This record gives sequence, C-alpha cells and structure tokens, in this order.
Amino acid sequence: MSKPLMAKATAVWLVDNTTLSFAQIADFCGMHELEVQGIADGDVAGGVKGFDPIANNQLDPVEIDRAQADPLYRMKLKFNAAAVGEEKRRGPRYTPLSKRQDRPAAIYWLVKFHPELSDGAIGKLVGTTKPTIQSIRERTHWNISQIQPIDPVALGLCKQTELDAAVQAAARKKAAEGVVMTDDERRKLVSTEQSLGMAPDPKMPEPLTGLEVFGDEEKEIAGDFSDAESFFNLPAGGHDDDDDEDDDKGRRR
Repeated sequence: MSKPLMAKATAVWLVDNTTLSFAQIADFCGMHELEVQGIADGDVAGGVKGFDPIANNQLDPVEIDRAQADPLYRMKLKFNAAAVGEEKRRGPRYTPLSKRQDRPAAIYWLVKFHPELSDGAIGKLVGTTKPTIQSIRERTHWNISQIQPIDPVALGLCKQTELDAAVQAAARKKAAEGVVMTDDERRKLVSTEQSLGMAPDPKMPEPLTGLEVFGDEEKEIAGDFSDAESFFNLPAGGHDDDDDEDDDKGRRR
C-alpha cells in the first residue's frame, strides 16, 4: 500500500484532529502502532507540524467518517493519476559522503570476483560511473596501487540480495547467449567472509610486475678471487718489480 506524503506529519494531524484509533492511523501512514501512541503522548515528533491530508488531496473526508464510525475500517489513500508509476522510477543510487571513498575498493572487488557483471550493473550496485569502473578494470586508476578489493555488502554500499540478483541476472544473460562460465571463473566466486580474509593483492600493476627488482641482481664475475693477486689480475711474473729494483741498486753501486 502506498503511504501518504510526509507520513509522520500526517499522523500528527490525524492524532490532533480526528478520533481514529492508533491502529487505523498507523495502517494509513505506514507506521507502527506504538509510534503513533508515542506521537499522542508527545514522546515522538515533538516539533513536527501536522500535515493536512485532506487539504493536500491525499485523503477523502468520507474515508475519515467511515473509519471513525467503524474501528475495523482501514482508510485508503486517494487515487492520484499523476502518481502512477512513481515508485518504480528510480534515479542513480545515492552514496553518502562518508562512504564514497570506499567505492573504488567495492568496484575492484566486483571486477575481480564477478567479471561477468557489466559496467552498468556495477554502476547500479555501488552508484558510480562507467569511466571509473573502466579505469579500475584496466588498472589505470590514479590510486590503483592503494586500492584493495572489499565486498560492497561489507562496506554497506549495497544489499546482499541486490548483489545476488545482479549476479544471477548476469549468469542468465550469459546462458542465454550460449556462454558457459569456466571453472576458473567459478572458483573466483567467493563469499563475503572469504574475501575479507584473503591476502591483499600486490600494489604494483600487473604490466610492471618484475620491474621492481630490475638492476638489483648481483652479477657474478667469473674467476677465482681466493688471493689478492688473482683479484687484482696481476701478470704471471709477479716479481718483475722486485727485479727492477735490484738492477737500480746495482747500477748505483
């Protein structure tokens, strides 16, 4: 059942201006009966101004009269042709400011463990743009070295039911296209608990892996350097200098 606009303010008005029971007001406004009782006691919605549903074309006065005469009667919201289909229309998912910094980690997790999801499906799940998804998928994101994959459900960016529905829809689409998921892709499908306990990925992009040790390897120099003469590569006749010194002394004499 559709709820009226400003449900709590509408409940305040109905409590103040009618003799309806708490159950009838709660059913019409989509609230709990104890919450309506709290409004009547002044414990709930103390500073909320009442919102007249009759003046705002949401409730017919005849409905109130019927409900006041019969405690079991449930009031019905006035039909508004302009509001048909409004609940089905959904805009982009809103992400709170405190969680927007976690979106790259969620995108990385979805790209890594659910490669069958399209960019559009990932964008609907975590509320991001296709260029951002593409940059993380291709590992060209400006902060890719610091991003670690984290389950978006654990981050609170989406519900587990929404993630499961998106994965099942992608699997059905692949099956309809005749594409069967490989064993390697099936092994990548892990639960939230398993993904949170996995070791972090290397921070260096894959194309650059192996370059971090470039130039650090020590080159082995052929030869036996067990003594000083072999290390300095002295000539075979190592006593020539001594002989020259003896000749010089003989000439001086």
